[in-house]
Amino acid sequence: MFKILAAVTAVLSFAGMAMAADIEDFGEDTRVFKIYPEITVKKAHFHNRYGIDLTGDLYLPKDFDAAKKYAGIAVAGPFGAVKEQVSGLYAQEMAKNGFVAVAFDPSFTGESGGNVRSLPSPEINTDDFSAAVDFLVTREFIDPERVGIIGVCGWGGIGLNAAAADTRIKASVISTMYDMSRVSRNGYFDASDSEDVRYQTKKTINEQRTKDYVSGTYAKAGGVVDPLPEDAPQFVKDYYAYYKTPRGYHKNSVNSNEGWNLSAMITMFNMPMLAFAEEIRSAVLIIHGEKAHSRYLGEDTFKRLKGGNKELMIIPGASHCDLYDNMEAIPFAKIVSFFNEYLK
Repeated sequence: MFKILAAVTAVLSFAGMAMAADIEDFGEDTRVFKIYPEITVKKAHFHNRYGIDLTGDLYLPKDFDAAKKYAGIAVAGPFGAVKEQVSGLYAQEMAKNGFVAVAFDPSFTGESGGNVRSLPSPEINTDDFSAAVDFLVTREFIDPERVGIIGVCGWGGIGLNAAAADTRIKASVISTMYDMSRVSRNGYFDASDSEDVRYQTKKTINEQRTKDYVSGTYAKAGGVVDPLPEDAPQFVKDYYAYYKTPRGYHKNSVNSNEGWNLSAMITMFNMPMLAFAEEIRSAVLIIHGEKAHSRYLGEDTFKRLKGGNKELMIIPGASHCDLYDNMEAIPFAKIVSFFNEYLK
């Protein structure tokens, strides 16, 4: 009888929290990946330091008990994606393995707030990760000393930027990482690392700013190229295969649709991320595909990390986008063991 009462109390306790403004029923399901019916999902609402309201999907383990304390994981990425795509898949897999995970839409994208749409910001997006940590550490069912993050693609670099400042983050898994400020300034493989090239790029962007101000709208960059040119680089073909086909297309995704604002990346030129990567004391696991065009970004960042709690894992034969949704390539067993070690 006591066990029954305890169980009822736990359910009612969570029901009470679910009635609050920050946790509610899930609603319409538009996720693009295979769903595990045993994993309960709730809609989560929280805000960052700038007063922007963020929306996430909260994944709860099977047989979730609100009276217990769980390790919590915040998940975001890829850059230009939404929580119904890659981050939701990662979050669901974490819940399957006993963690509470929240996959969230960054500011200015998806279901999250921000009056201007399709706009990234190194500062605000870094704070978005910490806002997701705010949400987790204030849940009664989360142990605030056992909170980690997963950052995918461009949100890998942003996640590490957050870990450099937010000491509540005890472990970070960074998958198929981009450093968006480096790529924006220098181009792929640093091929455009030239002051003159940057000047011309900035000139073009600022001319576009004038046009946008006059028109009162923001011209879009176009997302992943469509139709796909026959001579497109392989990694562009990989992006197309994910974002522009039923495999990963989502109506709210920046990459699947009109893309970022044409003037969006100017902020990355003057505000490089990862300036203090050497000061990250918490555990970090960086994962890259052997054949990923972005591999150099993760490897170079890993060389800057210090301490015996840092790992680099290269997946044989895998491309950048294989770590988006290829369940044979993504090393979830390693990710789970890493979090179990550092969030215990």
